[in-house]
Amino acid sequence: MLGDFIKRTGKAPIAVFDSGVGGISVLRELIALMPQENFYYYGDSANAPYGTKGLEEVRKLTMDHVDTFIREGVKAVVVACNTATSAAVRLLRLKYEDIPIIGIEPALKPAVLSKENPNVVVMATPMTIREEKFHNLMDRYTHMAHIIPLPCPGLMEYIEHGDIQGEELLTFLEKLFDPFDKQKLDAVVLGCTHYPFVSRELRKVLGEKVALFDGGEGVARETRRRLAEKGLLNEETKNGEILFVNSENTEEKIRLCKKLLALPR
Repeated sequence: MLGDFIKRTGKAPIAVFDSGVGGISVLRELIALMPQENFYYYGDSANAPYGTKGLEEVRKLTMDHVDTFIREGVKAVVVACNTATSAAVRLLRLKYEDIPIIGIEPALKPAVLSKENPNVVVMATPMTIREEKFHNLMDRYTHMAHIIPLPCPGLMEYIEHGDIQGEELLTFLEKLFDPFDKQKLDAVVLGCTHYPFVSRELRKVLGEKVALFDGGEGVARETRRRLAEKGLLNEETKNGEILFVNSENTEEKIRLCKKLLALPR
């Protein structure tokens, strides 16, 4: 399928990989910044969620998928999944030194810099929060803010089923933030690429004064920088094409990807 896409369009795409449909939030930013590029979006919903799996299993899944993308001819890979980034991006960069491999991490820096000594909650999957990469990131900013990691098992599944609003989701989010004094929160970092799709419901829970941060825009800028560095940017003015593939191999999942992509950024 990917080979046929490359043959038909005549140009190698950027692969965007996620454990499911969450990476669509990053794909939106990539398309906004580089509309002339072709994109191959692969969601591994059949194996989702990654965030509650063990490190070795996530690493193997991620490495195997990326090996396939590169073998089939993509020019760069965006690992649009915080959990998969933590598990495998360092190893992928060592293995593929000549191919841009871009990962994602929670947008903690802009949240910490948003005001003096802020109270920042980082929403993420249990595995992301367990990993050394996250603790190293947090340690970098603990002198500048009060940072609270918040594991969110179960939240990704709502988005995977297309449930991005409604009473059940709202109740889930309210329970998640029950332990916090919301009046004292300054920022919430959406540390999983699925979470931006529930921003509207989060606003209802947190109020308008709490700032929300996600890493999609930064990943898009870094991807463009890395492509330019390698001379891989497509200079055509015509908009590129997108190929959606999902390991569940259902039309319903592809329709959900397209629906999420069409949502306002």
